[in-house]
Amino acid sequence: MEKIVIDANVLFATLISNNRKTRLLLSEGQYQFFAPKFLFVELFEHKDIIIQKSKLAEVEVYELLDNLLQHIHFVSNDFISTSQYWQAYRLCKDVDENDTPFVALTLALGARYWTRDDTLKRHLRQQGFNLLFEPFI
Repeated sequence: MEKIVIDANVLFATLISNNRKTRLLLSEGQYQFFAPKFLFVELFEHKDIIIQKSKLAEVEVYELLDNLLQHIHFVSNDFISTSQYWQAYRLCKDVDENDTPFVALTLALGARYWTRDDTLKRHLRQQGFNLLFEPFI
């Protein structure tokens, strides 16, 4: 089964729009989804805006989030080597350093990376990073 590292922005968009296609993809079992534990930091930092933009009650957002998180394996930074982390940092630093843990985990797992950040995707491709997952193209 193919491994996919999912970026926080994919979950943000799913929570805000209640995207059925993404929910189905996460739950159908065709892929194994992973994320660094840093995803929780990102979710916590943006929870108020997610709730506001979703137009759902806070409890409904948390229920949807709980359902989504059940399909994601969370990995500690201890799993990622220092060289993989630095390689990811060099790939991300000119766009968004907060993406470093996600790209580093992608490298560590030999996975593909699912992000909605088009600027980052373009930049990563320019750097020779072609491990991107784009299911809805």
